[in-house]
Amino acid sequence: MPTITDLRARREALSAQRSSGVARVSYDGKTVDYRSVAEIDRAIEALDREIAGLEGRRIVRHVRVTTAKGL
Repeated sequence: MPTITDLRARREALSAQRSSGVARVSYDGKTVDYRSVAEIDRAIEALDREIAGLEGRRIVRHVRVTTAKGL
């Protein structure tokens, strides 16, 4: 099981590559090719949840849905 330090290192590697626009990320001697920026974003979100779980906290997301019937 990876430690919080390992997970944070992976997250930093993903964030750095995402901002540079490169879809190939290397960490811990492994290289992963992502198909899109959205896929990198999902990987970052998964790491955030895993880090939060190891720290004993939860990430709460709020979604607001509105509807209207014509104008």
